[in-house]
Amino acid sequence: MGTVVDAPAVVAEEVTENMLGGKKVTAVFVLGGPGSGKGTQCANIVEHFGFTHLSAGDLLRAEIKSGSENGTMIENMIKEGKIVPSEVTIKLLQEAMIKNENDKFLIDGFPRNEENRAAFENVTKISPAFVLFFDCSEKEMEKRLLGRNQGRVDDNIETIKKRFKTFVESSLPVIEHYNSRDKVKKIDAAKPIPEVFEDVKTIFAPYAPKHLLALPFPSFPLLSPLG
Repeated sequence: MGTVVDAPAVVAEEVTENMLGGKKVTAVFVLGGPGSGKGTQCANIVEHFGFTHLSAGDLLRAEIKSGSENGTMIENMIKEGKIVPSEVTIKLLQEAMIKNENDKFLIDGFPRNEENRAAFENVTKISPAFVLFFDCSEKEMEKRLLGRNQGRVDDNIETIKKRFKTFVESSLPVIEHYNSRDKVKKIDAAKPIPEVFEDVKTIFAPYAPKHLLALPFPSFPLLSPLG
């Protein structure tokens, strides 16, 4: 993988036309291997910077529980560590953005591959402001995943190994694509949670609510390093 740019975030230009009924949005893709801490840090970005967190995985799991005709197919693919078809995930993300009153979104765990990326931009006409990439070793991510107890079907050693392989083969090319456009902000996700959030705050400073700019951030909550 080439050199990833570690630069302050720049507020992206507004999207003038998209497939969200004309709604103008700022979208940030949040990518990183399973267990890299994306979920924990997204929760803090939501709290401090006013974004809405859209987890592709959570949306898919909710679809499974809903009993829809896509649910069984999605469940089987997740168990196999495979990637769900783009049109399924994009439709769920699109509906979530339209229904939500906010105009700033963290899209977590998507796009998972280049086909996802191209389809998302073609269908929604939305290009991300930037990609937040949580960089973490497989050894550390495996330790985190095996240590959490959420009852998820994809938290066993065999599936974890498949997910790591899928991430390296499929998701790293997406990061390279946006890196070539100076849109990747890399975070060292192996560091302690408070230190990771300090890096996150620097990147998201341009999005801080104006009334909070002069205030110190509150003490960091005790959250588990999951993603």
